[in-house]
Amino acid sequence: MSSQSVYERQGFGQGLELEGNVGLLIVDFVNGFADPQAFGGGSILEAIEQTRTVLADARAQNWPVAHSRIVFADDSADRNVFGLKVPGLVQLREHNPASAIVDALKPAPGELVVRKTVPSAFFGTALAAWFAERAVQTLLIAGATTSGCVRASVVDAMSCGLRPFVLADCVGDRAKEPHDASLFDIQQKYGEVRPYADLRPLLVI
Repeated sequence: MSSQSVYERQGFGQGLELEGNVGLLIVDFVNGFADPQAFGGGSILEAIEQTRTVLADARAQNWPVAHSRIVFADDSADRNVFGLKVPGLVQLREHNPASAIVDALKPAPGELVVRKTVPSAFFGTALAAWFAERAVQTLLIAGATTSGCVRASVVDAMSCGLRPFVLADCVGDRAKEPHDASLFDIQQKYGEVRPYADLRPLLVI
């Protein structure tokens, strides 16, 4: 029996429909994750390029847009288990260019930028409240990495009552196997995984 059939037999993977106001979350598309010599590689650069269309549409449609960055303290006083597992992340500090959002997706005035030291963009931040204040129900999610900060943010978005729609062509990872496994897991339990091209006709007026 295949893994897919086991999930289907047990009732996992039911579809979600777009509902209510739409928001966009772009997770950690920063210079360090765009650089294969730092934390990047794999499909991340392609995902960044695909996200440009989504961001342009979000701005044209006046959707609330939030971005996240990993930013540790200059003295590393906030180093945590994430920083112990991946020591290089602690070098992502406020004025380190590697922590800056890539120029192609540079935040516009009015867009929220969340600074975090853990995988989820929601944990310990005001992100859930920010989307709630704007009555967002459906949250489009792009970013990197699929198996790390994107997946963690999806789980927390769902836990906060949002409907996560992960844009399959706008998320990337440094390796294919964890990327594919994470998208499968998200589709089964936490959100909807769809290419943006499939959703765009339903969203853009």
